[in-house]
Amino acid sequence: MEFMDYDKTLEILKENIIHWNRIEKVAITNALNRYIATDIVAKENYPKFKTSAMDGYAIKFDENNKKFKILGSNPAGKFEISSLKKNECIKTFTGSLMPENSDTLVPVENVKVDDGFIEILKPVKKGFAVRKIGESYKKGEVLIKKGTKLSYSEIALLAELGEFHISVFIKPKVCVLSSGSEIKDLGEMIENDAQIRSSNHIAIASMLKLMGCEPIILPLVKDEKNAVKNEILNSLNFCDILITTGGVSMGDFDFVKEVLSKNCEILINGAAIKPGRHIKIAKAGDKYIFALPGFPFSAMVMCILYVRILIESFFNASKNHYINAVLDEEYIKKSPFLEFSACNLSVDENGVLRVNLKGKKDGSSAIVNNLNNEAALLVIPKELNGYKKGDIVKVLKIL
Repeated sequence: MEFMDYDKTLEILKENIIHWNRIEKVAITNALNRYIATDIVAKENYPKFKTSAMDGYAIKFDENNKKFKILGSNPAGKFEISSLKKNECIKTFTGSLMPENSDTLVPVENVKVDDGFIEILKPVKKGFAVRKIGESYKKGEVLIKKGTKLSYSEIALLAELGEFHISVFIKPKVCVLSSGSEIKDLGEMIENDAQIRSSNHIAIASMLKLMGCEPIILPLVKDEKNAVKNEILNSLNFCDILITTGGVSMGDFDFVKEVLSKNCEILINGAAIKPGRHIKIAKAGDKYIFALPGFPFSAMVMCILYVRILIESFFNASKNHYINAVLDEEYIKKSPFLEFSACNLSVDENGVLRVNLKGKKDGSSAIVNNLNNEAALLVIPKELNGYKKGDIVKVLKIL
């Protein structure tokens, strides 16, 4: 079987991505980690007027004068005094509007108050502690770009803007189907030593939630051709994407690939990568199918390499997840393919990104715990045999 170069598989996948234009309105209180579907543009300057950045006295700066008459105060939320004359001041509070012709704020701790006047004991520079008009943002400025995954800070900004309901991309429904006569679900009894607990469907559903999808976990299916076929075809009636694990290799009971070849358009039939070279990617109308290997590490890495690209494209949120780092130890490649190997990513005391393989077990693609902790994927091109200690290497950040 000939395996396709990884870059070519990405090219084919991207050529077949449809425009995801499904949008809904949600309250910003329910918008955390949703992908916004429109640009958010400032409708006005903020602040609209000069405001005080701390408690103190607003003055018109005069380096030769230390004594100012107190006219009164402008409490936050009110605007009682709009202008000052020479040698006059008003008491202001954090967030108070500044009089139009004032330009400097003297903190309360810098003055002495006596008989309706302040005396400046510790001078400040002109413009001190005054928030300028448009300091936060100016009218017409794009504040949140379409495709942004909303964090608490964007939601705070939306609240400040008065945007209570916003447009977000609808979460794609993604069915997750794990197959194999040897796998048992959570709560099921392990009956003999040939059976194992399935982790793929749980792991992939968790990854999909992080990507912004709505995962639907299907019941585990045994290696029976009709059962596999029925589950795959039925799921395509109500999901946008189907992810299967198992049944894609060269075994006598690997029926997923056969079902896909007879009922779907195969886009990618294997990739020259390790792990996951037996991956299949297909389409059925506007539905996508990712048929992943059964080994957990392989399945999770394939989600990172392929499924994430599709989902980010749906949300107009495509990103470069690759970074460079310094390798702290020698690495010898284990295959002739492009390789993605589990590693640890950290920042040293000098702010340099570093990679090591401590605690990463050298074995099959079944090792789930290789992606635990501060994990990433070390990228080793097919033309290299490995790396030396101290090499600058390419690293793929995971979810």
